[in-house]
Amino acid sequence: MFRKVTTSLAAFAISAAFLAGPVLGADPVVIKFAHVVAENTPKGQAANKFKDLVEERLNGKVVVEVFPNSQLFGDNKVLEAMLLGDVQLAAPSLSKFERYTEKLMIFDLPFLFKDMAAVEKFQKSDAGVKLLESLERRGLVGLGYLHNGMKQLSSSTALRVPEDAAGLKFRIMTSDVLAAQFQAVGAVPLKKPFSEVFTLLQTKAIDGQENTWSNIYSKKFFEIQPYITESNHGVLDYMVVTSKEFWMGLPDDLRIEIKKALDEAIVFGNMIAEKKSVEDRQKIVDSGRSEIIQLTDAERAQWVEAMKPVWKQFEEKIGEDLIDAAYNSNM
Repeated sequence: MFRKVTTSLAAFAISAAFLAGPVLGADPVVIKFAHVVAENTPKGQAANKFKDLVEERLNGKVVVEVFPNSQLFGDNKVLEAMLLGDVQLAAPSLSKFERYTEKLMIFDLPFLFKDMAAVEKFQKSDAGVKLLESLERRGLVGLGYLHNGMKQLSSSTALRVPEDAAGLKFRIMTSDVLAAQFQAVGAVPLKKPFSEVFTLLQTKAIDGQENTWSNIYSKKFFEIQPYITESNHGVLDYMVVTSKEFWMGLPDDLRIEIKKALDEAIVFGNMIAEKKSVEDRQKIVDSGRSEIIQLTDAERAQWVEAMKPVWKQFEEKIGEDLIDAAYNSNM
C-alpha cells in the first residue's frame, strides 16, 4: 500500500512539474513600439521612458522594443501591421485614424484650439475620453493622447496672409481635412510620408509643410526652409494605440501594470513636449537659418476667415456637438 501511495505521489509530482514548467520558463511578453520620429522628440522620449519603466517594474516578464524613425513601419502602414500582430504599440498622429473613424478628424480642423491648454482640456473631457474608445469596433484600443504641440507653417517664401500660399505645394499627412485646409487658401496639398519630407523640401519637390517646433527642429526642416510662420493654426497630437486582440489577451495583472507605466510615460512625454516647444523654437531663432514670421492680429484673422469654412465642410462627419465641445474648451 505504502509503495502504491508513494508511486502515485511521485507520478503526481512529475506531472505537476511538467505542467508548471512552461509557466516558470515562459517567454516574456514582447511589445514592439514603432514610431516615425527621432528619439529626442517628445514622442521618442515618451516611448523610451515607457521601456525603462516596464523593465524596472516587471522583472523581465515584459520586454519593450522601441523602433524610432520609421525603422519598422511608417504611420500609413503601422495600424495595418498592428492588426496583423507585427507590432503591439504605436502612436500615430491623430490624422492617421481617418479611415478608422471620422470622429478623430476633429483634431485636424484649423484654428479650433487656441493653445495646448485647450487641447488638454478637451482630451480629458468625457467627449475626449470617449474618442479613445471610437476605434474598438475596428479592432484597436486607444490608450491615451500624447502631445507634440501647435503647428506652424514653413515655406520657401514668406507667408503673412492667405494669398501668399496660393499655388504653393505643401506636404500634408493623410487627411482630407488637412487637404481642405490648404485648398481653402489656394495651395496644393500633397499627402506624403513624414520620412520623406526633408528630401522633398531639399529637392524643392514641395514648397512647404506644417509641423511643430519640435519636429521642425529635430528633422532639420529649418535648415532648408527660409521662412516659418508662427501660425499656431492646428494641433499635432498622437494617440497611443494597440490592438484589441493583443491588449485583451494579456493577463489582467500585466495589463494593469503596463497601462500604469504607459500613463506615466505619457505624462512625461507631454511635459517634454511643452518644454521642447519653447526650447526648440529658440534654437531655430538662434540658428539664424529661418526667419520666424509673427502674424499681426489682422493677418491672423485673415487666415482664420479663409480656413474656418472647413469646419462646416466636415461638420456632418465629425458631429456638430463634438465640434462645439472642442471649441468650448477654449473658454
